[in-house]
Amino acid sequence: MNGAGFRIVTSRTPLRITFTGGGTDLPEYYRNYGPGAVVSATIDRYIYVTIAKNFRPDEIRVSYSKTENAIKNVDDIQHPTVREALKLLNIETGIQIISITEIPSGGTGLGSSSSFLVSLLNALHTWEGETVSPKRIAEEAVKIERNILAEPGGKQDQYIAAYGGIQLMEFLSDEGVNLTRLPIKGEDLERLNERLMIFYTGIERMSTNIHKNQSKRVSEMVAEYDRMRDIAYETFNSLKEKKYDRLGELMHENWLLKRKLSSGITDDFIDKLYNKAIEAGAEGGKLMGAGGGGFLIFSAPLEKHNSIEQAMNGLTRHRFKIENLGSRIVYLE
Repeated sequence: MNGAGFRIVTSRTPLRITFTGGGTDLPEYYRNYGPGAVVSATIDRYIYVTIAKNFRPDEIRVSYSKTENAIKNVDDIQHPTVREALKLLNIETGIQIISITEIPSGGTGLGSSSSFLVSLLNALHTWEGETVSPKRIAEEAVKIERNILAEPGGKQDQYIAAYGGIQLMEFLSDEGVNLTRLPIKGEDLERLNERLMIFYTGIERMSTNIHKNQSKRVSEMVAEYDRMRDIAYETFNSLKEKKYDRLGELMHENWLLKRKLSSGITDDFIDKLYNKAIEAGAEGGKLMGAGGGGFLIFSAPLEKHNSIEQAMNGLTRHRFKIENLGSRIVYLE
């Protein structure tokens, strides 16, 4: 335990946006009809996890939206992913875990729960004196969330948080994952960033029920999933060819398909916001994550941004930029 002898370790892991293909990373799709394909990007909003020695070597302290103090046994930790991460790495006591997020920690559609777990695993491995690959961290995060805890959902979030950047992720029927990074930087990256508009709806929702309902209906919606997968490939190729004006069109088609997949993905309030943005000049967009609330993203020419902001009923625009780095250690002592 704490084989490296560190007093403090802090990891920083980005949140993510998904452009197209989300949902094809569900096992009910890629195992039976795969591959699935998703284009996602990490953004410059982060979750930080700090690991520190506990003054009392026989206790664990975990601080997130609440604090669990003086825990004597790992099995008594209420936070499920913290508990299972410690068990996976055979860490028993004498540790403090503190997390900070720059975005509301649940129900925003930015992959915060998986980013937290990736950040935690990265910090814990470092605390133990181990340097591990993004692949291993992502695989361990998937194992905890999808296998051990049996939480419904896909596995794009864990991989994009670990690797960072803009990635085409392919999910194979044998559980393999192929990642292809978009080599974008400088003026090209700025051109893409300038097109993106992100608004917070003010609605936080739990993705669990949406994912459960969606997973049950995959076999009924194979044609829609197939097209969403193909849209992901088209999206990546368009970005690679610097045809950034195609992004909105492809996100729009993806959104029209996605809203059919499950009840709860959208509602009248979200539909009205989306339609107002399109009428004001957005080329296309979508709701982040499983749906039901969280953040809306649009792609639009710069000259349309003011009119789109005015059309959004006073919703706050958040100016994120794409982050090329995945989870990393930012402090050691």
